[in-house]
Amino acid sequence: MSFDAPVVLALAPLVGGAVWFAAAWARRVRIRRAALWSQETVRQAVAAGRLGPTALAVAAFLGVVALAGPRWGEERIVAETRGLSVVIAVDISRSMLAEDATPNRLRRAVREARRLVQDLDGDRVGLIAFAGSSYILSPLSIDGSALTLYLDALDPDMASQGGTGLAPALRQGGELLQASPELADRVLVVFTDGEAHDSLPPIVTQAQRLKADGTHLILVAEGGRSPTRIPMRDDHGGLLGYQKDEDGRVIETVRRDDMLGGAADAAQGTLVAADLPDQAGAVRDLVASYRRARASETRTEQSRPRAWLPLLLAVGLLVAQAASRRTAALVGLAIACLVALPARNVAQQPPLPRSLAEKAWDRHDLRRARVAYLAELVARRKEDAAWYNAGTAALADSDAETARASLAHAAASLDPDLRFRALYNLGLLALQQADDDTAGRDAHLADAERAYREALLLRPRDRAAKWNLELAVRHRGGSSQNKAPPSGGGGSGPSGGGARSSGGAQGGLSPAQAEQLLRSIGHEELKTRRDRTGLMRHPAEPGVKDW
Repeated sequence: MSFDAPVVLALAPLVGGAVWFAAAWARRVRIRRAALWSQETVRQAVAAGRLGPTALAVAAFLGVVALAGPRWGEERIVAETRGLSVVIAVDISRSMLAEDATPNRLRRAVREARRLVQDLDGDRVGLIAFAGSSYILSPLSIDGSALTLYLDALDPDMASQGGTGLAPALRQGGELLQASPELADRVLVVFTDGEAHDSLPPIVTQAQRLKADGTHLILVAEGGRSPTRIPMRDDHGGLLGYQKDEDGRVIETVRRDDMLGGAADAAQGTLVAADLPDQAGAVRDLVASYRRARASETRTEQSRPRAWLPLLLAVGLLVAQAASRRTAALVGLAIACLVALPARNVAQQPPLPRSLAEKAWDRHDLRRARVAYLAELVARRKEDAAWYNAGTAALADSDAETARASLAHAAASLDPDLRFRALYNLGLLALQQADDDTAGRDAHLADAERAYREALLLRPRDRAAKWNLELAVRHRGGSSQNKAPPSGGGGSGPSGGGARSSGGAQGGLSPAQAEQLLRSIGHEELKTRRDRTGLMRHPAEPGVKDW
């Protein structure tokens, strides 16, 4: 047996003894007062409540023991999960750089693959990149964050051999899935434009082998049917020219539906159309009906909390003591009154009126709201909510100095929710200043990154904070000129502290801005990832296609 607070346990005998002496003194006083009436009242007073001091003392002792946090025993906890085995294969050949998809085939495939990894949370997912040959970038794993890093780094220069070999990718994907348990369905998802430079028979053979092994094949088509040139761009997106063959002719690429359809038919799989706006959602709906393996994890929890046992005994003693006395009915009546009184007060409590600042905020009158919140701050300087409301109103009214000072004060609050919102808006202010002040851009971005990292310690799953943190990091590494998302904070709420932070569509970017941001990812950050996962590219042999 162990205790969370041994010091409190040492006080248990002292508290129990003090309660016994207090109850015994009260009993003697009651007997003396009864003697003023008659001997009969004295006999009744002596006979009644002899065990009262002892019962109260034991109840107090047990209550203190419960506060000390006793622990003993162990419990076996079984956690069950249901998982699917999925391998994602992405075509990184140069033909995937064609821009008949937005922004190009490869970036669209990466975007849809990232969404698919997020939707398959809890499943075991692996990653393969392929061009002339295929490469395993990640074995089957439940670490979705690592997979997204690999996906962001995908580039044709990572492949050591140019061209597109679809048959080797199908073979290696099937081999990787064979290592997964047979209890769950195996799924191979291939993102490609289908312009394979190997012939159709070996592709069909590998697809049939997948069918024989019980692997579900899902082909996600990318690109268009019209011939499209393959642009060659520099690190900053500038057009250098177009891909050419050995004879100097400009190459035109096209989606090969015959290759994709032949592979899908051979494996009895599914082909997701290229013009489908939500390819990741379609794949997610397909795998939703597949069989998932039930996996169980057993762990033993040592020293389980047992404070409820002494507390239950203490309550039982008090109930028995009250029920054995004539005052039991009075005690029950008092408890009923105490329970009913707060409910009556709550029911009759009128709603609090909106303040002038809140009314101005409701009308979107930002200037009056800022002035009113600053006036409230003078009278409520000790309240963190007042600092937050004043700072958020100043941020919305473009008063940077007041916003920074007030939000910094609110960011030191002990209330985690209020602190998170203050840190979020501090980061928002820094992002806006980074766009306006080009000279101090890096310093403002560093402030934004620091604020959002601290905010994510309070809410690790907040998507808006994650997005803005990534925005700050990428801006520091690149030259993007996207505007910071607008403020979503506010001072609304009857208590004066119910301001809302931005999130979702309110604090994020528009779809066009998001596409522009994905195309302007910092070159240095991606170069580091590609250097870690890339392979030495060999020159193409004469007569062998390199796209």
